[in-house]
Amino acid sequence: MIQVGLTGWGDHPDVYSPTSKKNEKLIDYSAHFPIVELDASFYAIQPERNIRKWIAETPDDFQFIVKAYQGMTGHQRGKLPYDTPEEMFEQFKLSIDPMRDAGKLAMILVQFPPWFDCKRENVDQIRYIRSQLEGYDVAIEFRHQSWYTPSMQEKTLSFLKDLDFIHTVCDEPQAGDGSVPLVDVSTRNDKVFVRLHGRNVNGWRNTTGDNEAWRKVRYLYNYSDEELEEIRETVLKLERETDNVFVIFNNNSGGHAAENAKRFQKMMGIDFQALAPKQLDFFEEE
Repeated sequence: MIQVGLTGWGDHPDVYSPTSKKNEKLIDYSAHFPIVELDASFYAIQPERNIRKWIAETPDDFQFIVKAYQGMTGHQRGKLPYDTPEEMFEQFKLSIDPMRDAGKLAMILVQFPPWFDCKRENVDQIRYIRSQLEGYDVAIEFRHQSWYTPSMQEKTLSFLKDLDFIHTVCDEPQAGDGSVPLVDVSTRNDKVFVRLHGRNVNGWRNTTGDNEAWRKVRYLYNYSDEELEEIRETVLKLERETDNVFVIFNNNSGGHAAENAKRFQKMMGIDFQALAPKQLDFFEEE
């Protein structure tokens, strides 16, 4: 099965009903897509009330890909707001367990920063994360090319497979060490994750030091039909290797993600069922 969705539900005006309130964005979103990547969990471990609200607002079969808190992946610099790493992981699990209990947790996304390169101490850190998230479906995303060099790629994939991690297949700009190639291999036979960041090479690197400005251009990209056809072939290959392919469009900066995802869905001939009843055909030509 191929599932298609977007990163977040707050920045996609094309999917909102004109009569909806601001706090109904997820309801509108779930009328169009069966999965979403929850990125709010990266910035802060979410209170249980938020999780339960999102569970209640989505159809029974809707799935969340929950991005791991930044303190768990090494993004956050300085002192963490927890006494120990174990406490941090425990609080994260307590936060998302209602989603898991409801059958709506597709996976946890552990995305490492661009400086997380292939060396022993980082391999040990990945083992530690697995021990802390034992029993959870966890996808690993690398942002440093060293994990996929000719001498390391097979070892990296075998390592992920041995620890029962889901491999995150990335389509992103090829911009040096802080980016990874598209490696269309699944490490599990039940789930693989495809994450589409666009191909904005110039915007991928933060050359100004201004993080706020950088975030506005990093994922500024509109996939062409030819590029979506390349992704289609990748997804079809992965579908032959694994039961479920989760595809997330993360090219949000210019508002292209929703249209690109709809165009890709049409290209794949996918018609999602059991979506929320508020669905409107905003993307159909008149």
